[in-house]
Amino acid sequence: MSRVHWTAIPTEHLAMVYRPTEKTEARKAAMRQRILDASLLLVSTGGFSAVTINAVAKDAGIATGAVYKHFDSKAQLCAEVFRNATEKELAVVRENALAEGVPSVRLLKAIEAFSARAIRGRRLAYALIAEPVDTLVDTERLRYRLAYANIFQKLVEDGIESGEFPQQAASVSAAALVGVISEALVGPLTWSAGSENAIDKTDLIRSIQAFCLRAVAVRDPAFT
Repeated sequence: MSRVHWTAIPTEHLAMVYRPTEKTEARKAAMRQRILDASLLLVSTGGFSAVTINAVAKDAGIATGAVYKHFDSKAQLCAEVFRNATEKELAVVRENALAEGVPSVRLLKAIEAFSARAIRGRRLAYALIAEPVDTLVDTERLRYRLAYANIFQKLVEDGIESGEFPQQAASVSAAALVGVISEALVGPLTWSAGSENAIDKTDLIRSIQAFCLRAVAVRDPAFT
């Protein structure tokens, strides 16, 4: 029986083998991000309805086929754009809601931060909050509403524990807060080509804050 002789590959040769793969992966990641950036810009100016594979390819400066190498469909692309954009907003709410300090103040700051950013980027905000979308994007929207609710639930629980908020079903209150904030913004954020309603930013945010604070801070005889 003949023996098989294994020859060790020098370390420098292994590096040469892996280096092209690393460069290839880096190029793929850069191209994917380029596509996502172009898509987000389209959503920011025209909503998800403005996103087409042809438009994305044109704005990214690539061939249409290159988009399909990274995303199987427009729906899949839009779902990832939604995830990326919403994660940034979620981080802002989390930072304000779960920071150190009095729960009621944290609640007001979280509402102000979220609302102010929504008003500043109203077309994108409307697309994320209320625009009719594909099922894949709608699934992401529901997932992130739950993520927001989880943040507010922790805030309400902190308020109950500290004695600042009365006893209540924290999970229900949190879900209601998410609904109130979103619905209160939908009307003012509604956008149509050539027509943008003026928004009194200060009054709108203060009204949302006041309603939400009353909702979690007023004592209900049913829980006493």
